[in-house]
Amino acid sequence: MTAAAAGAASQVVSGTTPLPTTPSGGSGSLNSTTGSTLAGNFQTFLTLLTTQLQNQNPLDPLDTNQFTQQLVQFAGVEQQLKTNDQLTSLITLQQTAQSTQALGFVGKTAVVDGSTAALTNASATWNLGVPTSSNVTISIANSTGQTVFTGSYPVDAGNDHVFSWDGKGNDGAQWPDGKYKLTATAADTTGNAVAVSTQIQGVVNSVDLTQSPPLLSINGQTYTVNQIKSIVAN
Repeated sequence: MTAAAAGAASQVVSGTTPLPTTPSGGSGSLNSTTGSTLAGNFQTFLTLLTTQLQNQNPLDPLDTNQFTQQLVQFAGVEQQLKTNDQLTSLITLQQTAQSTQALGFVGKTAVVDGSTAALTNASATWNLGVPTSSNVTISIANSTGQTVFTGSYPVDAGNDHVFSWDGKGNDGAQWPDGKYKLTATAADTTGNAVAVSTQIQGVVNSVDLTQSPPLLSINGQTYTVNQIKSIVAN
């Protein structure tokens, strides 16, 4: 065995052997954000191939199938890097679409799930959903939890019953503008309890695009676009 062969035998490498060091500022970077990828950099592949072949153990050379598997693994890494870049682009596009959609709601009256509405100029409105004809009991409380109004009403089955309150208590006193919470309970003709859903409506005053997803401001509270149930014509 020659000295050269002995030296080669002492430098057995495998798929885990580090690549040759790339000088600072070179094109060997594998960072996907720089646009340099494994399969796109032919010199990297060529260097890897020749280095591995030159440093094989002549008595135990690298199996062809094993070498092919390594190349497939490298290609898989590149594909994953590309996929990550594409996912980043898709997320950016989705955020842009969400922002555009949210801006379109500004100035419109939206209906969202909720029980706290704003009394403005002696007027507050809620939407009630009743699955079956029932007798519905309404209770309205102010921001401190004090009950300011109660009443019972027969309601047919439906999802868009509008309940408007003029801000007057049961004693006829006018309550000031502010936030008021409505609680609704119901019972059918046989006395069985019926679940009542409550929704509020208000004008979308602004949109916070710094949040993801964007937040819509309605009656001083924030909601996401997917919480909007419907838009009411102004």
